[in-house]
Amino acid sequence: MEVTEVGEEANRGDRLGFGRRCCSLGSSSPWLYRTAGIFPEQGTEEKKIGLYFGVAQQASKSQRSRCHGRAASKARPGGATAAAHGRPFLTHPRCPEFRARVVGPTMLVTAYLAFVGLLASCLGLELSRCRAKPPGRACSNPSFLRFQLDFYQVYFLALAADWLQAPYLYKLYQHYYFLEGQIAILYVCGLASTVLFGLVASSLVDWLGRKNSCVLFSLTYSLCCLTKLSQDYFVLLVGRALGGLSTALLFSAFEAWYIHEHVERHDFPAEWIPATFARAAFWNHVLAVVAGVTAEAVASWIGLGPVAPFVAAIPLLALAGALALRNWGENYDRQRAFSRTCAGGLRCLLSDRRVLLLGTIQALFESVIFIFVFLWTPVLDPHGAPLGIVFSSFMAASLLGSSLYRIATSKRYHLQPMHLLSLAVLIVVFSLFMLTFSTSPGQESPVESFIAFLLIELACGLYFPSMSFLRRKVIPETEQAGVLNWFRVPLHLLACLGLLVLHDSDRKTGTRNMFSICSAVMVMALLAVVGLFTVVRHDAELRVPSPTEEPYAPEL
Repeated sequence: MEVTEVGEEANRGDRLGFGRRCCSLGSSSPWLYRTAGIFPEQGTEEKKIGLYFGVAQQASKSQRSRCHGRAASKARPGGATAAAHGRPFLTHPRCPEFRARVVGPTMLVTAYLAFVGLLASCLGLELSRCRAKPPGRACSNPSFLRFQLDFYQVYFLALAADWLQAPYLYKLYQHYYFLEGQIAILYVCGLASTVLFGLVASSLVDWLGRKNSCVLFSLTYSLCCLTKLSQDYFVLLVGRALGGLSTALLFSAFEAWYIHEHVERHDFPAEWIPATFARAAFWNHVLAVVAGVTAEAVASWIGLGPVAPFVAAIPLLALAGALALRNWGENYDRQRAFSRTCAGGLRCLLSDRRVLLLGTIQALFESVIFIFVFLWTPVLDPHGAPLGIVFSSFMAASLLGSSLYRIATSKRYHLQPMHLLSLAVLIVVFSLFMLTFSTSPGQESPVESFIAFLLIELACGLYFPSMSFLRRKVIPETEQAGVLNWFRVPLHLLACLGLLVLHDSDRKTGTRNMFSICSAVMVMALLAVVGLFTVVRHDAELRVPSPTEEPYAPEL
């Protein structure tokens, strides 16, 4: 495909936007994509090509009159000349250009203030916790610390590369002039790939070897990043599929390698394993915060635009793979038949009402979070929000929620994870109701939307450690892999369905309608939480047994 840019001079008049792409199409034609249902029918060849590249259509006279017209040209000196040249007057509050110019600095300042405030709160809570916590037995063992360091070097590089790509993924597709519907299809492809590879990831890792699987992760994720340099839609779809495989390996191979080495090769006490992953979870949040700031910096300074964070992630992935090859030993495990794993998980799911309700809550809650991940950029980016700083603020809010979880379950307050899970769902319900009003077409309030997004991330910080604790207590260890596979299927199906609904909806009303649907879904999750609470309220097994810190899984 050959693509050239035509400057602003050729686009004066009635066209909205900053440039128009002229193209000579090769094999990747818009008719090819239209047959797959990605593109709607258009009337002319110019519209088809414009739709392929996401170029804005010609603005009608009625649309232009919203921001300027005869009245404005008469009321303002020189207005007739300006109107004749198609330059809008940025004086009316409902004019999009006027709103973007006024709200942009406000959104910028709000994002930086929120980031600094949340980061200061997190640092204060963590420093006070570290002063009050005595050193444990595991932390004073030199051999264990050396083994932990070998694991953390590779694992943290992999996590950093993963987080570095998150703030600018949607922006990159937008930068390539794809429409929201086309971007939704790319996200659906990534989710479908994640669920398909996630079902077989454990068997694949056991067959291939844990160290080899981690090296494979580095290779596939590097290829995924390289596909972002292409503007071809099919290449980007392949990249999303590779991203799904890489995500499945990231959250299965590394943990499996560590547990086997910890118990079988080094013969450390099994009680030390949760401490390792609790620390990894904390630093996972910290890496996410740093990755957002780094992505903002490289996207602004390197000169490559939104693709810069993906290019910057490749050296981290290469270094992670090289360190794994040099420092890690290989280990395997006995393979359990995939059908037997799924059958055992299904039996556990259907025989225990607690497991069924827990799976329902996870599917409903996390499917809404997937949709939020897709929508936050198109909601905030048009108003001048710095995406990297916004993402770091989200991760700082999530870290704050995790810190609040540890404080709430401590000896002083002794709240139970079930209570905090209920609180997390309530916060998300409230935030989604806020978003249905703050994203109303023509009355958008990006600051309110940003606050609602921060509340959602704060709720995630409470939700994930609570859900991890309850899963460990409710689901038998031998059946956890099979049960989690069944949990993921409805989760990703609901998320894909929501994105497909967005694909077929109008841009202006679709976002608000999707938040309304998500609100209804979260109300259903709240009902499931109430059902679970009534079942387990007298179950002593689901209570925090001691005031000591409860470790949780390394996920956000």
